[in-house]
Amino acid sequence: MVQCEMCGAEVSSPKTVKVEGAELDVCDDCAGFGTEVKTQDSSSTSTKYSTSSSSGGSSGGDSSGSSSSGGGGGGGRRRSDMFDDMDEITTDYDERIRQAREDRDLSQSDLANELNEKASLIRKLERGDTLPSDEVQSKLEKFLEISLSGGAGADDEEWSGGSSTGEYTLGDVVKRKD
Repeated sequence: MVQCEMCGAEVSSPKTVKVEGAELDVCDDCAGFGTEVKTQDSSSTSTKYSTSSSSGGSSGGDSSGSSSSGGGGGGGRRRSDMFDDMDEITTDYDERIRQAREDRDLSQSDLANELNEKASLIRKLERGDTLPSDEVQSKLEKFLEISLSGGAGADDEEWSGGSSTGEYTLGDVVKRKD
């Protein structure tokens, strides 16, 4: 049996519907939240894998890849994404910038001139109104000899709720309004 990707209910024959651009396999109850996607008729004489090098070959690869990854044999490994390699900026970055600037007896305008940035940007950073771009963060860290990026915190752990299969569904996170 398969799980509904919206509510997590066990479904023997899920329907594929498009909900806000995403194609999901859902139960009959959740099918009303999207538009049903018509799948290709499997009664045609073509085989599952196309021998041509057109887009049919790549779509066959995509569908087989998604069905194998959704099947569950991945164990407890979490897929990595681009955010795993990024350093998070500390929550007290504004205080660190201001303190380091004041320790060097610089005004906000002086610091802005040294970094070739606008003084208004330095003011916004020190108030905590805006986050520094990667380029500005790098300039600040080098010039002020401080670190604005923090290590992974305790709240970086992946949420451990989920279904009996260990996979996450939309129903694990979203609360329905009925």
